[in-house]
Amino acid sequence: MRAEHEVAEAVDATLPDHRAARIRSDADRVKELALYNFEGPAYEVFENELCLHSMPVLRGMLRNGTLARIALKRCQERGIPFWVHPDDVTLLRSSGEARDEIVVDVMMRGLKTFKRKALVEGNWNPDHRGGRGASCLTSYYIGQCVWEFRRVYTTWAKKRVAWAEQHALYACPAESAYEIPGLFGLLQTTDFLSEPEAVVFTTNFEDILNEQPPETQAIVRMTVDGYSDTEIADTLNLKHGTVRTRKYRFRNALYAAARERRIWIPEQLHTKAGTRQRMQRGAA
Repeated sequence: MRAEHEVAEAVDATLPDHRAARIRSDADRVKELALYNFEGPAYEVFENELCLHSMPVLRGMLRNGTLARIALKRCQERGIPFWVHPDDVTLLRSSGEARDEIVVDVMMRGLKTFKRKALVEGNWNPDHRGGRGASCLTSYYIGQCVWEFRRVYTTWAKKRVAWAEQHALYACPAESAYEIPGLFGLLQTTDFLSEPEAVVFTTNFEDILNEQPPETQAIVRMTVDGYSDTEIADTLNLKHGTVRTRKYRFRNALYAAARERRIWIPEQLHTKAGTRQRMQRGAA
């Protein structure tokens, strides 16, 4: 299903009026607003109504993952690098506070592009005949909000990282509404913040770890917790060479994921600076 159709269906499921009636009303409204060049008190009232109608739709799309999925699809179709971390998808599904923070920012940015494209440049056409026909202004506006989601989400995700760093919550449950798991917190302590804004994870670090043998999982988790190779070997009753071999194999799995741009490798799992720089350059 095309992204435009999914947006239209989400709007239709939320707003009470029939789409055709909304389009006719919107066309009359645009003619009135054009008399004042889309400025002044009348346009402010229109914007407020547009936001009022759109907010529950965007909240629902963010809660069920539709907003992120459509944004990802659009970016992939146009070759724009963008990823959404699974932990963030889970958070946005459960936290109304997190959803509202993103939705408000998306809507404010979307208003600017909506006004320019739909109204000033006249790209909204109530007589459009292609696909499923014309969309109402609310659907067109939400479509613009979908485009804004990439930048808003990336900024929001980085703020979560900065917050975690300031409060030193990398290895323990967070008390905020934004609960940051320990292993994800480890990823956030790396230097991926210096990377372009599109470097947001699609594969969870723990997903890759869970694919490894139990012995490897135990070794890596103890490494994450700051134990030395000697301490790990003594605790797990293993040879020191076994510990190093297991860590080496797991690093290879991470580097393979990094080369595919699916994950950024935590600093604690690097052995030498030279290796890190070469492998991260290869990942880029």
